[in-house]
Amino acid sequence: MKVIKTKKNRIVNGKTLIVTVDISKDRHFGYWRCPDGTDVKPFSFPNTGAGFTEFWERISRAKEIHHLDEIVFGYESTGPYGEALTHFMKARGVRLVQVNPMHTKRVKELQGNSPNKTDQKDPKIIADIIELGRALTVVIPEGSAAELRRLTQARERSTERHTALVNQLQSLLAIIFPEFLQVVKNVKTITAHYLLKHCPTPQRLVAYGLDNLTKTMWTVSRGRMKEDQAKALFEAAEASIGVVEGQASILLEIQAILAAMEASEKFTEGLEKEMSHHLKQIPYSSCLLSIKGIGEVTAAGLIGEVGDFRKYSTLGEIMKLAGLDLYEVSSGKYQGTRRISKRGRPLMRKLLYFAALRAVRSDGLMAHQYQRYLDRGMLKTKAVIAIARKLLGIIFAIVRDNSAFDYSRTSFQFQEAA
Repeated sequence: MKVIKTKKNRIVNGKTLIVTVDISKDRHFGYWRCPDGTDVKPFSFPNTGAGFTEFWERISRAKEIHHLDEIVFGYESTGPYGEALTHFMKARGVRLVQVNPMHTKRVKELQGNSPNKTDQKDPKIIADIIELGRALTVVIPEGSAAELRRLTQARERSTERHTALVNQLQSLLAIIFPEFLQVVKNVKTITAHYLLKHCPTPQRLVAYGLDNLTKTMWTVSRGRMKEDQAKALFEAAEASIGVVEGQASILLEIQAILAAMEASEKFTEGLEKEMSHHLKQIPYSSCLLSIKGIGEVTAAGLIGEVGDFRKYSTLGEIMKLAGLDLYEVSSGKYQGTRRISKRGRPLMRKLLYFAALRAVRSDGLMAHQYQRYLDRGMLKTKAVIAIARKLLGIIFAIVRDNSAFDYSRTSFQFQEAA
């Protein structure tokens, strides 16, 4: 199989001005360096429009004075504080590159043989890394892809809040009605919500009566919860060991949690509708959706995280973006275990992992490949990660070729081609 390696991002030549920034919340530290080594002492500027304009004028003057043709703007991978500046620089036609914070941490001791880390030192280190050709490709999503990134991140935060609410609800029920969790296993169901709204305590449930409880559970669950489950819940309520003292205050919080859970679910539904709308605006989205096990949410999330699959020339670049590239630590006779680096976008890895879980089911796309990995003695988790890497290769190949997944070919053959 042909191995495609990631190209080193060597973009600096004799006519390139390297501009770097150490990004922070309120004030950034800028720095520039010419090809002949001429540079400037790192300077600060505020995270405002006026600060950006001052920064741009300063580096533009440096470019003109030293008769350089282009500007390469590099920065360390950070959180949201640098997004405004990167969009500002992109609009001015400069080339954007990104540096892994782990690389900055490793290279910093080359300056003065010291682990000292300051806002004045970091921009110089970033420039050193760019000169070494170790900068990473930056693809800033635009249009619908940008919307998909924001929607995916919002959905992830909403899911995390919803999970926290479920945990809070379970902890409160463990105090006043612990038996409820033993009979109704999933408190996120419609039936569980209805019962907790109307009969949240053992006392109210017993007063409600077995017949009414049976009819209610049957109706609300649309026949999924049978008479034996209603009877088990009623008997559990009669013999409940739930705490009565302070019960009223706990009930207030339970009702608030239930309302918050419903609001969270509605918000997530709205996000998914928006994701579906914007996904249709992406020309190659149908390629991803042609793969069994990849639905709209996963496809939208992957496109949002990558920005644009078509702007990457090799599979290795996207593997690194996801943190799914492999590494090992070996020395002498010691042979280390190959692992994924995890130095990439964690949400992208999460989406691929769950897509891989669907792909390894008995009727899944990669079930046979997964079984081969297990037969070779590979651990289940590592086998799923290997499948996630295969899926990313397939996605890259079909987007590159602008084609749907071809089910007439075996999965093994397709993976070889990818």
